[in-house]
Amino acid sequence: MPKGTFGVTTPIYYINAAPHLGTAYTTVAADTIARYERMNGYDVSFVTGTDEHGQKIAETAEKNGMTPQAWCDSLAPAFTDAWKTLDIDYTNFVRTTEDRQTRAVQKFWGDLYEKGWLYKSAYEGWYCVHEETYYAESDLEKNEDGEFVCPDCKRPVRYESSGEENWFFKLSEFQDKLLAFYDEHPDFIRPVSRRNEIVSFVKGGLQDLSISRSSFDWGIPVPWDEGHVFYVWADALIAYLTGIGYGDPERTSEFDRRWPIQYHFVGKDITRFHCVIWPAMLMAAGMPITHTVFGHGFLLTKGEKMSKSLNNFLLLHEVLEQVRPAALRMLMLQSHYRSPLVFGEQRVAEADAALTRIENAVKALDWLLETGTPRGEAALEPETPAAALAATLDAAALTDRVAVLRAGFTEAMDDDFNAPAALGEIFSFVSDANALVADAKTLAAEEAAAVREARDAIVELMDVLGIDVTAAEAGEAYPVEVVALAADLAGYDGDDPEIAVARLLEARATARKEKNWAVADGVRNGLADLGFVIEDTPQGARVTFEG
Repeated sequence: MPKGTFGVTTPIYYINAAPHLGTAYTTVAADTIARYERMNGYDVSFVTGTDEHGQKIAETAEKNGMTPQAWCDSLAPAFTDAWKTLDIDYTNFVRTTEDRQTRAVQKFWGDLYEKGWLYKSAYEGWYCVHEETYYAESDLEKNEDGEFVCPDCKRPVRYESSGEENWFFKLSEFQDKLLAFYDEHPDFIRPVSRRNEIVSFVKGGLQDLSISRSSFDWGIPVPWDEGHVFYVWADALIAYLTGIGYGDPERTSEFDRRWPIQYHFVGKDITRFHCVIWPAMLMAAGMPITHTVFGHGFLLTKGEKMSKSLNNFLLLHEVLEQVRPAALRMLMLQSHYRSPLVFGEQRVAEADAALTRIENAVKALDWLLETGTPRGEAALEPETPAAALAATLDAAALTDRVAVLRAGFTEAMDDDFNAPAALGEIFSFVSDANALVADAKTLAAEEAAAVREARDAIVELMDVLGIDVTAAEAGEAYPVEVVALAADLAGYDGDDPEIAVARLLEARATARKEKNWAVADGVRNGLADLGFVIEDTPQGARVTFEG
């Protein structure tokens, strides 16, 4: 029986741009939160999706000789495929062009229209074409030429006074209500630095918000005014409700059970929309407000926020051609969301080596369970002296250490989902577990149960972080010729290719310590001839089979 419900969302990503490292970072973080709360026994909803309406999409589709819908249909798989590659375990993917989104948007704004929160007027003001957003002059910045530029994308803005009539939401009437809400719910905006920014912005005064356009038609129709379509955030924000059943007669009980959700996880550049516009919309509708909006730090490449103009913009599929998905997740979990995440070749290499260390830990414990002997260099640490192999394993101490691991992991994740600290607990456990099992030669039933518990704890907690450390099992594909090599260079008399590789690594480790470079190089060269690559890292040797 679940403890209750827990809900988390990513932003609804703009479909005109393929997934990049920034969208992956946000999505991995939200996925980690969802996985942790599942471990805690909650019935979790995790909603993500794509924002597919607007003038830019219509114009881009036309340039490509396609209808807007066909254009969006061609782009959406880039997101679902990317999240599958990164093992993102969402419960609902909402495309804003779906019929269910149309029903939800028209239901929500129709209710606000009936309640008198909307009015029609011509708009004059500063407009950013790229962000498809209007800004007050006080929100704008200036570039080196003295031009007003968008505070988000830094592109020049233009002053629009076309006389086009839009429907407006009375956002200005919610200034005091929002400030009171922030005071009463200090955890609504996190971290504190984002909260201070939002409070300062709202205290500066709010302007009513344009929620429709009539100069283009690629959007959800406004049901009470033909020729108008809902505009950008008035559409995309509602997807958080759509994903858990809002507007669907067959999912009414589900929505009532799940709303309000606990977490909107967003980049800090869109906290204003989620912490000002969104709660005001919900207040107007008489609906409860999400418990927390967490605005995480930027992902930095070459020391700067990613930007095409700075030539540091990295598309996700290009990165994944060079980095294994699990290592990328590891990298993204090694920096807490309160701070920027720095991406670079050195950080990738360190993350991959760290992941390999944990993978080797699991293999070492599997080996011990199967054979009753330490695995040597392929394990957590180099081989144990033969004289120590007669010792027995302290099962009680290992079991107690597993309990400490689980408690430390939980404490870390309960601290704003501090994944780096949670990983630190796992690495500390790997070192301590190695010391406890390194001397074991034979395992009684109680000792084997303790080793199994240790192994399963590592696998389970890494899975909570979205990383399968049992997936890198290449042994089945190892060529049988490696058995003969191990017989020649390591005295191996069995027929298991994976064990043969481990024995070769043990022999190489011993040879390196004894400065017997002929044997050490013989192992490396012999494995290389068979398609293996050995990489020496501070965490030990990493072997991969490339065929």
